[in-house]
Amino acid sequence: MALLRLSAMALSRSRFALSPLAETLGSLLALSRPCEDPWLADWHARHRAAFAARLEGDPFAAGLSRLLSSTKWLPDHVVIPPRDGMRTVLADELTEVAAAEDDHVAAQLTVSVEHSWREHDMTWLSGNGFAARTAELLNAVWHAHVLPDWPRRKALLERDVTYRAGLLAAYGWPRAIERMSRRSAWVGVDAIRFSDREAPDRVVSDEGMFFVPISASRGSWLCEAPPDRHAMVYPARGRAEPPREPVDCALDRLIGENRATILRQLEEPATSSELAAQLGLSLGTVGGHLAVLRDAQLITGERIGRRVVYRRTGTGDALTGA
Repeated sequence: MALLRLSAMALSRSRFALSPLAETLGSLLALSRPCEDPWLADWHARHRAAFAARLEGDPFAAGLSRLLSSTKWLPDHVVIPPRDGMRTVLADELTEVAAAEDDHVAAQLTVSVEHSWREHDMTWLSGNGFAARTAELLNAVWHAHVLPDWPRRKALLERDVTYRAGLLAAYGWPRAIERMSRRSAWVGVDAIRFSDREAPDRVVSDEGMFFVPISASRGSWLCEAPPDRHAMVYPARGRAEPPREPVDCALDRLIGENRATILRQLEEPATSSELAAQLGLSLGTVGGHLAVLRDAQLITGERIGRRVVYRRTGTGDALTGA
């Protein structure tokens, strides 16, 4: 059992973050395999052929993608903790990816092969500049396959952070990390289990660590960067679904299609900007509908810092059949 040990100071300084690098890596893994997530089926079908074509002309990219998608050990130059919390940008992360030395990358990939469930011909690992070529591949995946889909994915990730930040404020870290992944759990008074595999405990420094959601519905990994940076990547709650087609039902006819859709979306708490991005509506339109739903006592709004988080009331749950 692998544990992360955190002092009281480390816990107090731990927080959530977004990582375009982690989202890109998750997308690369998804495109390298048959589709496993139902919500990804349409995106996977639209992007798989272009991704495969990109790999055909680059043996290094093809070999690396095949290895990363079939191992339990992701090399540390692609799993880097974000530095800037919710404001992390990909360019800064890729600069760090590209800075790794060739000898270190090769050693890490050797460990990845040892933990892979497939056979690998490593002749593609030739020449030099392994880290820079890795960063180039990730940059290409981001621009071709992730960036066009980023607004709805980011909305999903921000909603997960909003939800878990509420749990943290009300109940503390043990509830906030509950069900982050299939294996994660709070252990004792100062530790987080992040894997069932036997491994030495990691001690998080007093600077704390980041918790990073990604939009895939499965897959999690630990990010470490010496001497004192840690992050845990985990699947966000829910699915990054495109806006739903209007459904002809009694609730839609009673309060209108957009208000009914918003009310259904608030099965999980969200802000007005998150709802607007998720549903493809303007912020003003969403704000107007939220005001009506709140006046009707179907939802409530609670200020958390600079954000107002909306959630359904019991009456709102009853109307949606929750």
